[in-house]
Amino acid sequence: MQPFTAEQTGYLSGFMEGLKQIQAEGLPFLGQNANGQFTHDPTLAVAPEEEAIYGCAIDDLCKEERIKYEKNGLDCYDEIAKCAAENKFVEGGDLFRFKFHGLFYVTPAQESYMLRCRIPGCILTSAQLRGLAELSRDWGCGNCDVTTRGNIQVRQLMPENLPNVLTKLYDLGLTSRGSGADNVRNVTATPTTGFDKDELLDVMPLAKGMHHYIMNNRDLYGLPRKFNISFDSGGAISVCADTNDIAFYAVRLTEEVDGMVPGVYFRMQLCGITGHKQFATDSGVLLTPEETIPVAAAILRVFIENGDRTNRKKARLKYVVDKWGIPKLLEEAEKKLTFPFRHIPLESCEVPQPKVKHGHYGTHKQSNGENYLGVVTPVGRIPVDQVDQLCDIADEFGSGEIRLTVWQNVIIPNIPDDKLIAAQAAIRATGLDYESSNISGGLIACTGNLGCKFAAANTKGHAIELAAYLEPKLSLDQPVNIHLTGCNHSCAQHYIGDIGMMGVTVKLPSGEKVEGYNIVLGGGCDDDQYVAKEVFKAIPFSEIPPLIEELLNTYLSHRKGTESFAHFTRRLEIEELKSLLETSTSKAA
Repeated sequence: MQPFTAEQTGYLSGFMEGLKQIQAEGLPFLGQNANGQFTHDPTLAVAPEEEAIYGCAIDDLCKEERIKYEKNGLDCYDEIAKCAAENKFVEGGDLFRFKFHGLFYVTPAQESYMLRCRIPGCILTSAQLRGLAELSRDWGCGNCDVTTRGNIQVRQLMPENLPNVLTKLYDLGLTSRGSGADNVRNVTATPTTGFDKDELLDVMPLAKGMHHYIMNNRDLYGLPRKFNISFDSGGAISVCADTNDIAFYAVRLTEEVDGMVPGVYFRMQLCGITGHKQFATDSGVLLTPEETIPVAAAILRVFIENGDRTNRKKARLKYVVDKWGIPKLLEEAEKKLTFPFRHIPLESCEVPQPKVKHGHYGTHKQSNGENYLGVVTPVGRIPVDQVDQLCDIADEFGSGEIRLTVWQNVIIPNIPDDKLIAAQAAIRATGLDYESSNISGGLIACTGNLGCKFAAANTKGHAIELAAYLEPKLSLDQPVNIHLTGCNHSCAQHYIGDIGMMGVTVKLPSGEKVEGYNIVLGGGCDDDQYVAKEVFKAIPFSEIPPLIEELLNTYLSHRKGTESFAHFTRRLEIEELKSLLETSTSKAA
């Protein structure tokens, strides 16, 4: 280093002498004025700007926001590689950051990682799905789990294999970036879009476009909390779009309205969060297909700038709208767009036909004359050997394409008539089926306490046990959806099930604690929207199969005509329903 010049030495000496004089005069204040000059006069000083994240002081940030502030979750790959090299599990703030790469350390439920992929539009090639099966076979538990976002999870991964896992995903043309933590989750679309004879528009390009926009804009990671986006084509199978933060529903204008020519547009619904008993609300806005992605991006950025970063329980988009109202959210979003919103009454739009309940399984005609087969994969858990067999079927009889649904099953499309019977036989040869009872076809379950620390019950195991108990005893002429979720996070969306069950710990009279459920009834979504009402609390699982059996028998005995189970339970008050159930039980005794 060069020694200070005489000029530099003189400057520093003068500066230090000034500080000494301030101290000698007993003046404790030292600040800067508006010109950046040092002053001991507080009336001339300008307070330094406090560092903040979107107006929130660093000291006020919640734990997860502090972790993100210290280091962006996307920047923790070195730590992933280090944990792999040392074959040790992640600790501290990186436990949260790893979720930015779709890696969840699920202790204490399991001493392992879960990988959550991103499957934009819920569509895979057979090669991609076969590759995920290889991943699970080589490094995981030997199963692929289809989720309620039309996604794939692989469990029981060890630290030493995490770089291999992520590399394998990239080689397959897939990714897990942003599939966990405070990010936009898997973008969903009507699972039959592109070949659904009832749909208004193929929304797969929009779902994929939304996915890639998020992937390529770093500022759309690290939101105040998670965010869900869905595109509904107007097709026959529900994608539960109205449970999303942003839901785009295809509709048709049959005549000109306020200068908008007839054609297919999208209604935008906002703030679906059924775990909080709220469906998405129509915003009053009508969008062209090309406008949906920029509008979603604008709303995301408004949420990023204004969402609560101090309280995790109040950090979803819902709470911004609760504070502002939808008009102000739209006003702020419009400032980020080059085009204005068009407010068109919902009554001016022709909405699609009602969804086909349990249309996600069975044999169905496509718009091009070919067929698709919806395969029942109970509670979404598929052993890798069966995954390989399904991929072989898609290659041999279809077009090598697999669709996933939010109902935790798979669809094999594009099967010609002359191959249909052989394809059906091949599916049954796997041990799976394309037909199902009106119970198993609507069975939904989250991971449960065997793989999630939040869950209070073994949801997947209980769901299979419940169906095995009910199916030999009941013959239902209408489908019933039974959703089992392990905790109040409601990953299995129990509030939209005909029968919804949320796991709780139940204390028996003996003092023993066992797994049980609170039970809600009458839920639905889309054209049959309804938040299920709680009817039973803290029921041990051992008592639930006979209770559900009696409940369904009571429905069959007292319904009006062809009334659905959901409408039957909605029509009756809770005490009236319980009274009917008690009467039926006493007669049976």
